[in-house]
Amino acid sequence: MKQKKCPQCKNLISLTAPTCLYCGRPNKTVTNNYVKMKWDKEYKKSEINFFKVLISKKIFYIPILFLIILFIILFK
Repeated sequence: MKQKKCPQCKNLISLTAPTCLYCGRPNKTVTNNYVKMKWDKEYKKSEINFFKVLISKKIFYIPILFLIILFIILFK
């Protein structure tokens, strides 16, 4: 586990810890990644692309579902 010194209290903290266990100061490496993930425009663009892919998959499954129902009705 990689560690670094807290700039405020000089105790060792993990790089993945959100705050220092001793003084409560936020870990800036985790905080920056969190803020980028939540508010960065590129992250939101990738989230929109995910929904476009999800919609296209639904469009792909609708005709297959229709064909399955048609076969069930015909061969019943």
